Formats: sequence, C-alpha cells, structure tokens
Amino acid sequence: MSRRCSLTEKGVQTGHKVSHSNVKTKRKFLPNLHNVTLISDVLGRSVRLRVSAAGLRTVEHNGGLDAWLIKASNHELTAPALRLKREIEKKMTTAH
Repeated sequence: MSRRCSLTEKGVQTGHKVSHSNVKTKRKFLPNLHNVTLISDVLGRSVRLRVSAAGLRTVEHNGGLDAWLIKASNHELTAPALRLKREIEKKMTTAH
C-alpha cells in the first residue's frame, strides 16, 4: 500500500533535517493518512479509502464525497476516485 492519499494524491515529500550546526541530512515528510469509510448518498453505500487529514477536511467542507467528486476535475483524481466519480455520474444521469 503506497503512502498516497486516494483522493488528493498527496504523497511523501523529501527535504532536509537541519541541525544546529546547519548540517543537512535527507529525510522524508510523510502525509497524515487515515483509513476512513465515506458514505456516498447517490450510490447508497459506503466506500473505504485511505485519505489524508487535509483531504478529509476538504471533502467535508464541500458537502460530502459526492459533491467533492463532482466538483473535482478528472486529471487531478486518482484511479479509485475517478472510478467512483464515474459511478456517481452514471447513477445520477439514470436517476433523472
């Protein structure tokens, strides 16, 4: 399992640990990932994803998983999120 957010693609970043004497050594900054179960109102089921804390706040701010996925552009979504978005769009078009 990769250290990458399923929704926002936030991943591992690299940088330096800087000592008091200004010696720089390589280090990794890991994203704050959590396994969460998000509920899709349109699909009527829950979806398990590995999401960063910032991504989870963004989803909640935009009114839930369905609203966030519909707003997001396709090129900035991961493969599982894009699959979910297509399912939601398909269900919404057949419902109307």
